Amino acid sequence: MAQVSNSLGFTEKLKSWLSWSWTYICFIWFGMVLIMIYVLWSPLKLQETLKSLSLCITSFKAYSRLFQIFEWWYFRKYGTSFIEQVSVSHLRPLLGGVESSSTTGLFSSVNGETEPRPSVSECKVWRNPLNLFRGAEYSRYTWVTGKEPLTYYDMNLSAQDHQTFFTGDTQQLRPEDAVMQKAWRERNPQARIRAAYQAIEMNHECAAAYVLLAEEEATTITEAERLFKQALRIGKNGLKYNTGKDINLLVYIKRRLAMCARKLGRIKEAVKMMRDLMKEFPLLGMLNIHENLLEALLELQAYADVQAVLAKYDDISLPKSATICYTSALLKARAVSDKFSPEAASRRGLSTAEMNAVEAIHRAVEFNPHVPKYLLEMKSLILPPEHILKRGDSEAVAYAFFHLQHWKRAEGALNLLHCTWEGTFRIIPYPLEKGHLFYPYPGCTETADRELLPSFHEVSVYPKKELPFFILFTAGLCSFTAMLAMLTHQFPELMGVFAKAFFSTLFAPLGFFADKMESFMPSSFWHQLTRI
Repeated sequence: MAQVSNSLGFTEKLKSWLSWSWTYICFIWFGMVLIMIYVLWSPLKLQETLKSLSLCITSFKAYSRLFQIFEWWYFRKYGTSFIEQVSVSHLRPLLGGVESSSTTGLFSSVNGETEPRPSVSECKVWRNPLNLFRGAEYSRYTWVTGKEPLTYYDMNLSAQDHQTFFTGDTQQLRPEDAVMQKAWRERNPQARIRAAYQAIEMNHECAAAYVLLAEEEATTITEAERLFKQALRIGKNGLKYNTGKDINLLVYIKRRLAMCARKLGRIKEAVKMMRDLMKEFPLLGMLNIHENLLEALLELQAYADVQAVLAKYDDISLPKSATICYTSALLKARAVSDKFSPEAASRRGLSTAEMNAVEAIHRAVEFNPHVPKYLLEMKSLILPPEHILKRGDSEAVAYAFFHLQHWKRAEGALNLLHCTWEGTFRIIPYPLEKGHLFYPYPGCTETADRELLPSFHEVSVYPKKELPFFILFTAGLCSFTAMLAMLTHQFPELMGVFAKAFFSTLFAPLGFFADKMESFMPSSFWHQLTRI
């Protein structure tokens, strides 16, 4: 494993060095071209060449006429212009012409994906239901590696969430609430912590201040749990006002306490807390507490309970997520994966259960095609962000970070995923234009994911923006033909000599083979052959 990690580290360093040096190599090459033009301006009579170049343009009129005939034929057959089709399908994504609208806010609405073709909600940022603790987890990563796992954009979204969630519907803010509003906006963690202590000095019953200290200052989960319990005691007393702020704060604290219990190994207690929270506040479905419950139930290997939760939330009228789709695929794959063999399946065909598992995997991959590379450990994982983009790389990182262990625990599930996940792309050859079970894949995920994920992470892009072979071949052929036409017009004698030498070299093996055949075959044979 050490050798593999060392080799991967060397590969990543090599890739980063090549990407860093490529820009400077281009500048050096461009400078050398300018110097060469300046040096060879007089010897090659480039000024006269430029004057005579206008005559070469006439030689391209034949090519333009041929292309006009091809364009007319393409339009008659397919009903659209070839140039327009290439520009829209291939060139515009490469040039960044796809518009992306990233709408940010608190939690996405339940009806976010039930519209005919959601344009705004396609790239709406959602709160990560399993986000880590800054002080006890994110900060520890920074201490060890020296890298910041969260982007400023992600943290700014969290600050907006906390302001709206904890102080949003209070018309006249109390002094401690005004301090906490300012505290959430502070960029420096120490400034946020000082503001929280200032709010506690103003009012010892300020639950939001204890929430901030549990999130930011606590360096262990145990310490964070202690502060959340203190905030819960204060929050229950504040619930008598029955304001939206107090209810939101109480829900947030109970949820984080359940996550603390899950991280400390008290999984059954965490499951009970999550179930009670969902029963007590059933209208807060947009918080996606069921995703926390699914992960805890998978850790308990309570697969029947997982199926019951999926039966409630994997509904056609509700928005999907990678957790819903891939957990459903995991349960179906688990039923057949221990006995699955690609060789046996190719001989006898897939059984009904295996077909259901493969279709579930295809459904999950179509929803989020970035996840399999993380589950199959083809791509390195990082700490998940505090916000995710559905169907994007950020959601894939968040899902795989918590659920990779559950796929490994199901014997043969990863093998089945490895054998079947790429088959999804044959079902949806043009994912940006038409989907199979879901809406077409949104084209704005790459831009939003680059804002949510740290710079040291290589963002997964789907679909790969690669130029097709036809365009590359046509561009190369046209460039080569233009160069030959210009050289032939400028140096006709020299190009004639070159052409003779080229064709004589090209047909030399054929002539050598013909001479050998004449030496082996009798002359009468060739005479009879020519007569035939």
